Amino acid sequence: MTVKPSLTEQSAADGAAVETLLDLSFGPSRRTKTSYRLREGSSPLPHLSLVIREHELGLVGAISFWPLSVGPAETPAIMLGPLAVHPGRQRMGIGLELMREGIARAKAAGHGLIILIGDAPYYAREGFVQVPEGQIQVPGPVDPKRLLYLELIPRALAKTMGLALPPWRWREINALRAPT
Repeated sequence: MTVKPSLTEQSAADGAAVETLLDLSFGPSRRTKTSYRLREGSSPLPHLSLVIREHELGLVGAISFWPLSVGPAETPAIMLGPLAVHPGRQRMGIGLELMREGIARAKAAGHGLIILIGDAPYYAREGFVQVPEGQIQVPGPVDPKRLLYLELIPRALAKTMGLALPPWRWREINALRAPT
């Protein structure tokens, strides 16, 4: 009898297994990427951070979403990533299942905009498109063709412009700018 893989929210107990999966999928140099600058000092959104487990390998897929603020106006957005699938289970729809469920939960929770840095042809399957060049910047080098977005609320991108940072970082910057 084959047991169907189960999709659940990540728990604190999943931390080590998720890190191992990320190392298997992306290698230890993953922490040097620009996308990691966007997650520094933040925690993933718990209701949107999901895993898939199967009987034989345990944790075989994981996705996280993180809070972002864009520009001095601190326009809210969320960042998708990382999305990882065990190398022995790739091309089986696990990543798409995680992404679809995460997007559905994000929409149900009222989030308006998802941003990510990733492979455009893969993410285009779920409607992600390239951010118009110069509209959103990130703290570090990134190929503009890999900076993608998905609107969950119509025209959410239209009011979003500037540097994307973790919310705590924009609060810090704007506090320094405030007159004393």
